[in-house]
Amino acid sequence: MQDNSTKNIILAIVLCLIVVFGWSSLAQYMGWIPAPDPKLVAEQEELARKQAQEAAQKKAEADREALLPSFTPSEGQDLSVETPLYSAVLYSGGGALRSFALKNYRMSLEPHAPLVNIVSDRAAAVAPLGLVINSQPSWSTGKWALEEGKKGLELKAGQSGKISLRGEVDGLGVERHLTFSADSYLLEEELVLVNLSEQSRTIRLAYTVASDSRNAGGDRYDVMRVAWDNNGSLDEESSFETLTQQGRMESGRMIWAGAMSNYFLAAVLPELPDNSVMKGRAQNTVYRAALEQPDLVLAGHESRRLKVRYWFGPKDRKQLLAVSEDLAKSVDLGMFSLIAKGLLWILQIFYDLVHNWGIAIILLTFVIKALFWPLTAKSYASMEKMKKLQPRMVEIREKYKNDKEQMNKEVMNLYKTYGVNPASGCVPILVQLPVFFGLYQALLTFIELRHAPLISTLPGTDMLWLADLSTKDPLYITPIIMGLTMVIQQKMSPPAADPMQRKIMMFLPIIFTFLFLGFPSGLVIYWLVNNVLSIFQQWLMMRKNKKKPAVRN
Repeated sequence: MQDNSTKNIILAIVLCLIVVFGWSSLAQYMGWIPAPDPKLVAEQEELARKQAQEAAQKKAEADREALLPSFTPSEGQDLSVETPLYSAVLYSGGGALRSFALKNYRMSLEPHAPLVNIVSDRAAAVAPLGLVINSQPSWSTGKWALEEGKKGLELKAGQSGKISLRGEVDGLGVERHLTFSADSYLLEEELVLVNLSEQSRTIRLAYTVASDSRNAGGDRYDVMRVAWDNNGSLDEESSFETLTQQGRMESGRMIWAGAMSNYFLAAVLPELPDNSVMKGRAQNTVYRAALEQPDLVLAGHESRRLKVRYWFGPKDRKQLLAVSEDLAKSVDLGMFSLIAKGLLWILQIFYDLVHNWGIAIILLTFVIKALFWPLTAKSYASMEKMKKLQPRMVEIREKYKNDKEQMNKEVMNLYKTYGVNPASGCVPILVQLPVFFGLYQALLTFIELRHAPLISTLPGTDMLWLADLSTKDPLYITPIIMGLTMVIQQKMSPPAADPMQRKIMMFLPIIFTFLFLGFPSGLVIYWLVNNVLSIFQQWLMMRKNKKKPAVRN
């Protein structure tokens, strides 16, 4: 019975299937049900395909909007950024700088001289702070929009503010969030890149900075150059011919790169320094550096956030150190950097006491002279002995005038007997040379000494005189006086035994005077005061030794 029931159920299911599927086929065959219109079927299939495409497009747009808000390009405009330190102008169509004027620094000593503008009109033409994406200048090839309601920034001490730009460049979504600070020349940026396509893409990104060489002093001691820090080592290119004709390209771990003079710097500090490429060029008066980052690979609709910092301002060591020790290396103190740093430290102490950098240099000279006083005294003592040995020297020369070898041997025996060093007069100068070069480098790089005066005008006149210790004496008074003090020193010293040496020594004051004509006036003041103190010390030594008997046979 159970088997019959099972068979009946199976038979019923088969009959139902025959009725459903067989009847439909039979009815279409017999014409009872019309066959589907092929054209209608094709239209329905096309409609279904379009609906699927629209759904996929809506999904892609939804995915994109989840990464980057809806974007409508707007016409670019200038945005002003005012702080106590600088006045900048930023163009919203890509974020390039139009201007960056430093409020605390002027181009010259004239009361109404223009401010130092790191991004002049000429520099603005190459779009510093602009992004180069896949070899395309984003400020001219991209479409940009400014954050709604944003007109610029006006920051007071202690404040910071942000300007946000959104754009599309070469099929990429780009967000630039630039933060400005009222208390620093550092600009910080958070950059967002979004791959708007479904395909994976490789992206080449480069940051740019530029500056005008007219901000440099224009002489051989202050020239514009492209500089960079490769893995902690400072390097630079100052040849205008090289930078103009073929440019300079370096690769490595580029911690920063930029354009700088002795006192001002425009630099970029990337978040990813490894495997970066620095490209430097010069055109007209503009020096430009571009720092190309390692290739970025973004999957379809993937986004990436990067950080980068910029410096547009003076090369103030304290402020640069607050950013990074590597950036502070842009203040190049040369091979005697340790001595230069020590001298700057002492100079700062004296300046805090007297509030005049020229007087601070004079006080520093007294300190250095005090340190070298014992060595100089010993040298003068040896020179005095030589002076008293002159009669014996004349006798030896007359006696052995036809035998040079024997004459030299007798002279050396004489020196040895009385403990005289014939080079003693040069020793104090040689020992002080590292101090001289250290101070020289400090004066050429210490921003506080730029336009710092000793005496603003020549007494009794309105002529600018020692109004800028970082540049030469415009009237050449101090180097001429310095040369005269050297002549006085020579007159007070015993003449050299060798006639040729005497002639050389006679020309030294003239040579030094011409060398010092173009030196920073602060350095000439140091050497001049040092000479005066040396003359005083030599006078004391001569007075002390005046009553001592001459050396006898």
